[in-house]
Amino acid sequence: MKQLALGVRLRAEALFESFAPGRNSEVLTALRSANAAPLWLWGAHGSGKTHLLQAVCAAVGAAAGAGAGADADAGQSAAYFPLDRAFALPPDALTGFERSHVLCIDDVDTIAGDQAWEQALFTLFNEATELRTRLIFAAAVAPRQASWVLEDWRSRAASCVVYQLRELDDEGRIEALRLRAAQRGLQLPYETSEYLLKRMPRDLPSLFQILDALDEASMVEQRRLTIPFIRDELEKHARTKS
Repeated sequence: MKQLALGVRLRAEALFESFAPGRNSEVLTALRSANAAPLWLWGAHGSGKTHLLQAVCAAVGAAAGAGAGADADAGQSAAYFPLDRAFALPPDALTGFERSHVLCIDDVDTIAGDQAWEQALFTLFNEATELRTRLIFAAAVAPRQASWVLEDWRSRAASCVVYQLRELDDEGRIEALRLRAAQRGLQLPYETSEYLLKRMPRDLPSLFQILDALDEASMVEQRRLTIPFIRDELEKHARTKS
């Protein structure tokens, strides 16, 4: 598993099994397939783009580990490269990543308008295609909606198979919370999830942050994640901020 010297680490919880698909089952099927066609994911902040890119890398790493014997394919490597963290690096920092078996590039739209970075992506795309490297991009917008300045890169981006990540409804958010809690060894009652949804910000990053904080508090106080416990914790938090 190749990672960057950017302080980036794949999140342990970023697995396909911990992703609540909602209306995105087709996206998961495409990501888990062996199709080598370049793929472009786009969606709003908190829709799960980074989770899915890192889940792809985790799945490749798990498959390589499972076949670590004499018959293992040494070329089965995955790399995750977040472009929003790469501005401290020159565009040629991408060099060499085209040799990965799978390359996931996050936050692609953040470099739109930077001709040097767009040229680096264009070169990478061509070299990866020749090597049959699987490319998966993620961005906040569809490839035709980004403000590219390099026409060659615009055409390559537009050639990707495009999927939009759809926002979860309340049932999907509750399932996402349940999966997150299960990863932490917790049982989260349905009623407790409903209580959180009614009183907390509804975007998943905020809900996960709240759940993680409640988990830590529950371990300190040796209490389960019940509605009374959460009500007490929220009241404590409100008092400390007043």
